[in-house]
Amino acid sequence: MIEKKLWGTAPDGKEIYLYTLTNASGAYVKLCSVGAAIVSIVVPDKEGKMADVVMGYKTAQDYVTEGPCSGKVPGRYANRIARGKFTLDGVEYTLPINNGPNHLHGGPAGFHKQVWDSRIEGDAVEFMYFAQDGEAGYPGNLKAVAHYTWGEDNSLKLILTAETDKPTVVNLTNHVYFNLDGEGSGTVLNHKLELNASQYLPTDETLIPLGEPADVAGTPMDFVEAKPLGQDIKADFPALKYGKGYDNCYLIDGYMPGQLTTAADLWGAVSGRHLEVLTTQPAVQIYTGNWLKGCPEGKSGHAYQDYDAVAIECQHAPDSPNHPEYPSTVLRPGEVFEEAIIFAFDA
Repeated sequence: MIEKKLWGTAPDGKEIYLYTLTNASGAYVKLCSVGAAIVSIVVPDKEGKMADVVMGYKTAQDYVTEGPCSGKVPGRYANRIARGKFTLDGVEYTLPINNGPNHLHGGPAGFHKQVWDSRIEGDAVEFMYFAQDGEAGYPGNLKAVAHYTWGEDNSLKLILTAETDKPTVVNLTNHVYFNLDGEGSGTVLNHKLELNASQYLPTDETLIPLGEPADVAGTPMDFVEAKPLGQDIKADFPALKYGKGYDNCYLIDGYMPGQLTTAADLWGAVSGRHLEVLTTQPAVQIYTGNWLKGCPEGKSGHAYQDYDAVAIECQHAPDSPNHPEYPSTVLRPGEVFEEAIIFAFDA
């Protein structure tokens, strides 16, 4: 069952809609048209008790103004592009700088700040954003679509597609933050994480990849075996010092274009809830909510603190347009960017 309601209006007067997708067990997902955002995912714990397991806010206006990109689809390029510059087909493009010296998540007016068109499409909710040629410095008119379905098995499936009329670069993900013990319940540093990734991308101090991947074995970056997020987060290790915690891109083992692969498993410390994240994308950025303090008040009236939620962002590698050795993020006319992400819950 899908319900649609008007939730508010953006500063430009565009209407913001809230969708609720409920399955037969009563578990449900809420989505809104600001940034095609996941607002709530309400699923049972090991005793059958329902709780919302994603970070989010009380009002539509909070989604317009917030900074952490909570639950949203950032774009045109998720993650960082070094110094806001890349060259495509011999032409250099310049993008707005909004994260130290770098361009992040499409810039200060990226897709996550826009109100997307939306509709109910059968048993799915579909959001569409049309980015103009030259918007935020990127070439090409780009149509991006986020297609969500909520299963009877408590799995949320997201298919992201994009088409362009000029060669461009695209990297789309969802930036939802999880706390499997319930939104507003405090830290996630006691959650256990396991990654299907034996390599990560070391970065400079501004979180731009240096180039070659490195093995996680023998470092605090290793989640090949499940361990608490907080176990090594204070380790004397460059990656963890640069980001004040984990904010790192892991390369998914066994990646094959178009093939669904498990990227991550997350377990709540108290609730017994388990999340499996599957994707067709080549990499996953793990961000332990290192700078959440000061964002809008949470849905439950909780003031979020750093490390109160973790983002598991399936995507292409940061700065790929400047790293030809990484899987390509170039999209050309006549091609379709298409990637899937599944968030599957059980307890």
